[in-house]
Amino acid sequence: MIRYALRCERDHAFESWFQSSSAYDQQVKRKLVTCPICGSAKVDKAIMAPRIVGKKGRERAPEPTPAPAPATEVTPQQPASLMMAQERELRTKLKELRDHIVKHADNVGERFPNEARAMHYGDKEHRPIYGEASPDEAKALIDEGIEVSPLPVLPEDRN
Repeated sequence: MIRYALRCERDHAFESWFQSSSAYDQQVKRKLVTCPICGSAKVDKAIMAPRIVGKKGRERAPEPTPAPAPATEVTPQQPASLMMAQERELRTKLKELRDHIVKHADNVGERFPNEARAMHYGDKEHRPIYGEASPDEAKALIDEGIEVSPLPVLPEDRN
């Protein structure tokens, strides 16, 4: 996993994790990476200080931090209540996305890896599907060039 410091066209700074550098590139190209503050899909990687660990400091190395933004505009820290509202909005959108997929796609269960391969290689007609795959199966699909994504799981789904 790779953590990138990102910045949108309105100079909002945020971070996100990606499976790989190419996963980041693909998601940006498909406009799946958006600013959590303004929703802009025009996002670039911010300059980050590298995480360099010497032999003595291997146990407690500092986390990488984004380079400071150019001093064009000072933006005050957002209050916690605003962040909570943004988190609620994000959770709502993730739930809507998941509900849309469940409603409009076929659940193929444990056959998901085989069904996805068959459609990718032209053995079956393309259709929206979802199902179950182990992390190793999902990685194998991605390595074959088959686009897969996990369904969003929200904390309340686990209770």
